Amino acid sequence: MLEIAVFLCGAVVMVLELAGSRVLAPFLGTSIIVWTSLIGVVLGSLSIGYWWGGRIADKRPEAKLLSRIILLAAVATLLIAGLKGFLLSFLQNRAGLTAATLAATVMLFVPVSVLLGMVSPFAVRLRMDDAKKSGRTAGNLYALSTVGSIAGTFAAGFWLTAAIGTTNLVLCMAGVLVAAAFCAHKGDLSAKLAVAALIGFATLGLATYDKQLNQADIHDLDTPYQRVLVYNARNTETGERLRMLSTGPEGSQSAVDLSDPTRLALPYTRYYRLAGHFRPDIKRMLMLGGGGCSFPKYAMSRPDEFGGRPRMDVVEIDPGVTDIAKQYFGLKAVPGLALHHDDARRFLNREAAPGSYQVALVDVFTSHLSVPFHLATKETAQALSRALDADGVVLVNCISAPEGPKSRFYRALLATYRSVFPHVESFLLEPEDPQSLQNIILAAFKSPAAPRLTSQNPEYAAMLAMHYQPPALTPSDPPVLTDDFAPVDHYLLNL
Repeated sequence: MLEIAVFLCGAVVMVLELAGSRVLAPFLGTSIIVWTSLIGVVLGSLSIGYWWGGRIADKRPEAKLLSRIILLAAVATLLIAGLKGFLLSFLQNRAGLTAATLAATVMLFVPVSVLLGMVSPFAVRLRMDDAKKSGRTAGNLYALSTVGSIAGTFAAGFWLTAAIGTTNLVLCMAGVLVAAAFCAHKGDLSAKLAVAALIGFATLGLATYDKQLNQADIHDLDTPYQRVLVYNARNTETGERLRMLSTGPEGSQSAVDLSDPTRLALPYTRYYRLAGHFRPDIKRMLMLGGGGCSFPKYAMSRPDEFGGRPRMDVVEIDPGVTDIAKQYFGLKAVPGLALHHDDARRFLNREAAPGSYQVALVDVFTSHLSVPFHLATKETAQALSRALDADGVVLVNCISAPEGPKSRFYRALLATYRSVFPHVESFLLEPEDPQSLQNIILAAFKSPAAPRLTSQNPEYAAMLAMHYQPPALTPSDPPVLTDDFAPVDHYLLNL
């Protein structure tokens, strides 16, 4: 039974580490900073646990004590589920990203990681009845713990997280640790039952809370790739009722007007309409990043604005987000609209035939805390260029500041697209404050002819009037982003 306890504890370590990214994401994003903090803090905590567990085991090699250590780990796991919301909302705006992430990770995951790190050396000491077999005994038990970690990694990553959600997964791991404590030692039944009851009450309480949120039309959903919040809001300026989709702490990534699901509710999405100005003869469009599919719904409901009857391919990596768009954001099957669940780079490399599109829209940089670096590189820009015809246009949504210390990502992305396309223009949503974080639309043109930046259409003209001429690039600017060197997370740290 001791071996089962070791296996289960090894599995829980990795399940909690993977769940940790979902716990932190709504408040701190999913950048490399978050993963670095999680991995580093958990490894450091396990090291402390190995050292401390070995010392205690030498002094008191008792199965009862090991069982109590595992039971304490169950309580520490339960506290993650109970405290995460309050703690993370408190830390979110009180420190920089690195400090806030480290503080949150230490407070939430150090206690359970240290306690679980104590299990393997303790188990080795309990099984050490023959010095001649000490190496084999230690190797077997550490191998068993590692196999448990592998099982936990695959179970959480491929199935459990999307199937039962982050909070339920953490609560389940607390229950698994109670079972592991029983495997380590069958005594202390009252303590184990008390912890199991506490987990049950916490599960019931959190389920009641979730039910109340759902009744208020607030939905906390887990998909195979991320944690998604769906909620209703009201625009204080216009009074319109909106449904929002959020995958991180920076506001909403998609929105729908509940009175008109095809209207473009978020200002930056309206700039994708410039596709119809720059290429009025569109036959086929590509959009990387679907989300709530706000623009695809708009484009397919107003085909005359985009060349008559355009076809549109939308590439969204997360099928769970597409399901949410169908359930909550009015996405319906429309002739000419094709949804592809794939990584955008993979789709460009495998599916996008050369010269097959007139316009490509890029909406994958929806958060300044979780930028997919491989979609910001020169190689991606080259793949987009290949997919376009000779007069093709790319419109890219970038979240950055156009000037000042917060502009490094914009400057790097601008240099990257200029290294591939002969003309790249910028449009600001908040031109009155060029040093503020905002949506910036980059328009890249494959043709060497200068683009037309005026229009008789008053709506197009208003957007074209937001044209921005950036300062000349200097040697101190970030270099062109490549697959080999794209430190976009670090460019965005000070945002």
